[in-house]
Amino acid sequence: MKIKDIELANISRYRGELMGAAMLFVILFHVSLPREDAFFGLRRMGNIGVDIFLFLSGIGLWFSWTKHPSLRHFYLRRFLRIYPAWLLIACLYYIPDFLCLDITKHQGHSTNIIDLIGDITINWDFWLHDELTFWYIPCIMFLYVVSPFYMRLIIKHPIYRWLPVIMIMWCILVQYVTPIHAVVGHLEIFWSRIPIFFIGINIAAAVKRKETMDGASIWMIWLIFIMALASSIFLEQEKHGQFPIFLERMLYIPLTVTTILLLNRVFRRTPRTINSTFRLVGAMSLEAYLIHEHFVLDYIELNNWTYWPTFFVTASISLLLAWLLHNALERIIIPIEKRIK
Repeated sequence: MKIKDIELANISRYRGELMGAAMLFVILFHVSLPREDAFFGLRRMGNIGVDIFLFLSGIGLWFSWTKHPSLRHFYLRRFLRIYPAWLLIACLYYIPDFLCLDITKHQGHSTNIIDLIGDITINWDFWLHDELTFWYIPCIMFLYVVSPFYMRLIIKHPIYRWLPVIMIMWCILVQYVTPIHAVVGHLEIFWSRIPIFFIGINIAAAVKRKETMDGASIWMIWLIFIMALASSIFLEQEKHGQFPIFLERMLYIPLTVTTILLLNRVFRRTPRTINSTFRLVGAMSLEAYLIHEHFVLDYIELNNWTYWPTFFVTASISLLLAWLLHNALERIIIPIEKRIK
């Protein structure tokens, strides 16, 4: 029996479900687990949720840009999608933290009022000192700023689609060339995630054209997926902390793409209610990311529950709060977006 061709359009068709799965992966990753636990290595694989977000974001930006190639329109849409939620959560986190209120249980990231303003507006302590509290937000905002120029470049000169290879080379230079490492080595978590974002942009045109892959390629996809997943689990379970983390994140690149292709085959077959649930989580993924770790998980873990109760309670409360925040912001943002159109 001939295996059905793999439809790249499914990456777009199931984007909401994939974003929902990625958000749950991230929560799984953040729930603490002892190194000695047999699930430790697999739990660490939840880290690829970030790479899935970035890959899908790259695809989404291509769709948006090619539909309406206006810098003003592009930046306004991205600003409205990210910044209101970020500004609210940043104020709720950094201001009490700065004032050292006991309820925060934190150390005080902002050292003065200028530092506080920088943290709230652009999370500048990430860029200056690798402060990882909400590191994804400054990273994605930076990528949003530069992506229109990359898309213009590859439309005019397609050869520059090879730039992600240079980005991978840069990760190696950052790690091992001492002068470079001394200046920007603290941003490793950012450099090692850049390639997958731009690979997402690169593949988006094929997704939009609804291209297909020969069904027989599923065996290659499975081979790449198993090799990348098994080696990553081994590195985390047996050698965690003994190797530069960017090396594993290079494995995340093929792992992310193959995971998405395989999840599409799952979502093609799951009941509508399951797909709808994942899409709902995906729609609230930004808010859930901002809320789950420092506003929910930090307090749930004080109960010293085992891993799975901690995960399910954290996910449930975080998604409820994310839903409330998402809907409140939508009431403000949607009318503005309509005026922009």
